[in-house]
Amino acid sequence: MNDGVNGVALGVFVFFFLAVTVLGFLASRWRKAENEHSLDEWGLGGRSFGTWITWFLLGGDLYTAYTFVAVPAAIYAAGASGFFAVPYTILVYPLIFTFLPRLWSVSHRHGYVTTSDFVRGRFGSKGLSLAVAVTGILATMPYIALQLVGIQAVLDVMGVGGGEDTNWFVKDLPLLIAFGVLAAYTYSSGLRAPAMIAFVKDALIYIVIAVAIIYIPIKLGGFDEIFAKAGDKYTAAGAGGLVPAPAGQWTYATLALGSALALFMYPHSITATLSSKSREVIRRNTTILPLYSLMLGLLALLGFMAIAAGVKVTNGQLAIPQLFEDMFPDWFAGVAFAAIGIGALVPAAIMSIAAANLFTRNIYKDFIKPDATPEQETKISKLVSLLVKVGALVFVLTMDKTVAINFQLLGGIWILQTFPALVGGLFTRWFHRWALLAGWAVGMVYGTLAAYGVASPTQKHFGGSAKEIPGIGEIGYIGLTAFVLNVVVTVVLTFVLKALKAPDGIDETNPGDYTADAGDPGVEVELPPATAGSTH
Repeated sequence: MNDGVNGVALGVFVFFFLAVTVLGFLASRWRKAENEHSLDEWGLGGRSFGTWITWFLLGGDLYTAYTFVAVPAAIYAAGASGFFAVPYTILVYPLIFTFLPRLWSVSHRHGYVTTSDFVRGRFGSKGLSLAVAVTGILATMPYIALQLVGIQAVLDVMGVGGGEDTNWFVKDLPLLIAFGVLAAYTYSSGLRAPAMIAFVKDALIYIVIAVAIIYIPIKLGGFDEIFAKAGDKYTAAGAGGLVPAPAGQWTYATLALGSALALFMYPHSITATLSSKSREVIRRNTTILPLYSLMLGLLALLGFMAIAAGVKVTNGQLAIPQLFEDMFPDWFAGVAFAAIGIGALVPAAIMSIAAANLFTRNIYKDFIKPDATPEQETKISKLVSLLVKVGALVFVLTMDKTVAINFQLLGGIWILQTFPALVGGLFTRWFHRWALLAGWAVGMVYGTLAAYGVASPTQKHFGGSAKEIPGIGEIGYIGLTAFVLNVVVTVVLTFVLKALKAPDGIDETNPGDYTADAGDPGVEVELPPATAGSTH
């Protein structure tokens, strides 16, 4: 790693950062609505995005700076087990094809902005809605923090901010500036800002990966040489080599499946989905989004290249930025660093908006100020989006980076527990609301306690997301085990509560709501009295 600042790379990085900053502020005038004071406009871009905008927005949302840094870093450190991200993104698209169009339709029909809005309307339960909202906010916070970790990794490799002995303010000033810019244009432009910037972000990432996958192997003697050196390293380290070791295959499979089930439970995934203008846009996107999985597979190969290139870092998250620094000319290294940096800004903006929408609609409006006007909702959501980013920034600046990573893993365990209420509710009303709440609570408690008991070489608690599966004896993903317990409790209690004739909530949706498209007769936003006027 260079001791000084890489001026050329930094100059290119700053150029692209300034360009997307301008785009972020200009986005407030893009498709400007007559009434900007509603969450439909600020938080969902007016529900007006077509196929390509939604594709870039979802891609920018799901394939983050952390993905760019962490997936090849996992390969670099642990071998082929780090490839679990590739099969899980392949599994997820057939899954979401079955339920996302239904969620879009019912949300468009009733003006739902969040998943908690739908859960409340479907099951008539503010308590269950609150549980889903709180889970979404908790799971999103460390995810935002990791985007800032991605930016910080790039800044460290470029030599920006000084060494470890530098005054904390000077060292963290570049990150503070990046945070301030992100906060400002998100507040000003809402979801339109990341939607516009996503074009630049994805173009840069595709260019960088296309160049890297050709240029770096040529410099390193070809893929045969790369795989040979990587295999030698893994064999020497006992890391399982180029194929996951038999002992780790249950972990690999359950982590891939559990991650696939969880990905579109995250609030930011749903926010990007609901911003589209029609049901068909969602269906088309589920068929073309797998192109990102191809990109992800090529990206993962960079971990092998870092080994073959002899990259040595104490923090695995720096492996890929350091590979770019070592292998590319300075100017193209700057392009690669800009791709990672901008790859952090897009998802961080969407995540903060999604978390703010959850707080505003399902905590503030449901429990604090039920008569809030659309203008008040938008104002609160803007302020909360700032607070969420401040919390993520404090998390990054005051805690060890491995803690942020482990809390993000815990967030995945948590968010998976909302699957029965959300996806189950999209297809059936059979589950009882109290049973769903009890199942959620069991899954949350088990998942948290199980993760707390996992140690790593550097941490006594929350050291990973895999543990022995009760009754099977294999090591598997804690989130999936908690999910199974969640479903079992939900099903059993539903039978019990129905036998006892426990009062069920009122379902404000109709069967036709789940298949309606934007152009269908009667598909206008039909809001309940408590939320009337909050959307167009």
